Amino acid sequence: MAMIETVNLTKKYGELVALDNLNLSIDEGACFGFIGPNGAGKTTTIKILATLLKPTWGEARIDGKTVGYQNHLIRPLIGYVPDFMGAYQDMTVAEYLEFFAACYGLAAGKREKTIADVLALTDLSHKNSSEVNGLSRGTQQRLAVARVLLHDPKVLLMDEPSSGLDPRARIEMRELLKELRRMGKTILISSHILYELAELCNTVGVVEQGKLIFAGSVHEIMARAKVGQVVQIVVEERRSEAAELLRRLKGVLSVDLIDDGNTHRMDVTLEPNSLLSPSELASRLLANGFRLARLQPEQISLETAFMRLTKGIVS
Repeated sequence: MAMIETVNLTKKYGELVALDNLNLSIDEGACFGFIGPNGAGKTTTIKILATLLKPTWGEARIDGKTVGYQNHLIRPLIGYVPDFMGAYQDMTVAEYLEFFAACYGLAAGKREKTIADVLALTDLSHKNSSEVNGLSRGTQQRLAVARVLLHDPKVLLMDEPSSGLDPRARIEMRELLKELRRMGKTILISSHILYELAELCNTVGVVEQGKLIFAGSVHEIMARAKVGQVVQIVVEERRSEAAELLRRLKGVLSVDLIDDGNTHRMDVTLEPNSLLSPSELASRLLANGFRLARLQPEQISLETAFMRLTKGIVS
């Protein structure tokens, strides 16, 4: 069942088209990574789903309920984490969460335990009496997550939650998001830290200029972005002869000799639809008397996939 769905979702600001007929479907319990360059439409999409913006046309639905018509039913289901949070001057963590617990309509008798639970989940119990504006950026981001968990929403909409964080804070945020996913939350997360999306998300969408270029699993996006698989091969001797042998094989696009420190390898690029596999390359070399020291397919990164897809190599 789709927990988040958009149908021809479009948002215009005068002549500027921020979203152009966006169609998304995110299953319940999925963690969906939304990637794209600045100005691609990610934040606009998240704000529409959070009921903060109205679409120009098209529909957005959360758990079957339509944004703009059933906002009063949608808001209890969602938690929205913007890229930056704000708090009143001199407000402590406990006061901040107490304030929002009241806004969410939590009964007074339940607030203390609920606040204690979300602080424990986000590893902030020791910050209970600290002033919000004195917290580090990473701690503030975890507090923002704690805030939206007070009413136990089904859906989390997270706009660049790791933006501006140092490496330790990013790791802490990533582990928190993994725990929320294990709890069954449906998560839509936009980010420019693409390797984190590869680790967190089971589905990814690439958006550019308001249009969805691709949506699917991380494995599928990697496969679609490939120009041709690269296989790194090291032979114990006669490297130039081995390279000539491989260049003559049907399905081999190129063979480059790479000297990297003490490693003298061959980077063999296969044609996009080549029937040759890495094991077939190994068999050909062994059959011709070459001894292999290493054979390793190169893994394409999500960053590379993103650059290729958004440059129009795949459309």
